[in-house]
Amino acid sequence: MPDLNFHIEGVEAVPYAAAPMLAFKLRVEQIAQQGEPSAAIHSVILRSQVRLEPARRRYTVDEQSGLNDLFGEPHRWGQTVRSMLWTNAAVSVPPFTDQIQVDLPVPCTWDFNVAATKYFDALCDGEVPLSFLFSGTIFYAAEDQSLQVAQISWEKEATFRMPVHVWRKMMEYYYPNIAWLGLQRDVFDRLEQFKSRCVLTSSEQAIEMLLDQAEAAAAPAVSAARVMP
Repeated sequence: MPDLNFHIEGVEAVPYAAAPMLAFKLRVEQIAQQGEPSAAIHSVILRSQVRLEPARRRYTVDEQSGLNDLFGEPHRWGQTVRSMLWTNAAVSVPPFTDQIQVDLPVPCTWDFNVAATKYFDALCDGEVPLSFLFSGTIFYAAEDQSLQVAQISWEKEATFRMPVHVWRKMMEYYYPNIAWLGLQRDVFDRLEQFKSRCVLTSSEQAIEMLLDQAEAAAAPAVSAARVMP
């Protein structure tokens, strides 16, 4: 039965996809059994759970502030910073004997309700520690050339440190100078009604007008607070 190892050797943004996507360069390698020839692999249906490992890097003061929503105050990070699921990915590996490199596609989102997006956006520089947990099915030829099926051991995994700039470059490519804001439906409806009443052409204009009004209303209170003994 074939025994496979997995190594992540790089990552790059995928241009022109329907949505933001990263392609991790995955090398699949068959471990040679002593005294036995390598089996001919017909295909591998490969699945991977991709996890963030935030405890495996250091953070600047600015990054700590940006991660407050996820992990709380830094003095609590010893209890709150844990490995967390980013996403699940899958790829069909074509025929090979000894080793092959394939792209493992990982779709990404700019939705700030997703913990992984908050984590990536809070990082200023450096690398994102990742772990890949593999499972799946191997289709291979036995010595008599009959088709055999084997399962990938649950212990198979790989680690990789993804440069932060790769993720930022990808998001800038797909969403130049844009950030997404998720609103509850009733709040969104109120915003749309306000936009219609004020004859505004975009939600951005409506939010800017509301912010200007709120800042103007708050300015006297802030000034009075500053002059109080």
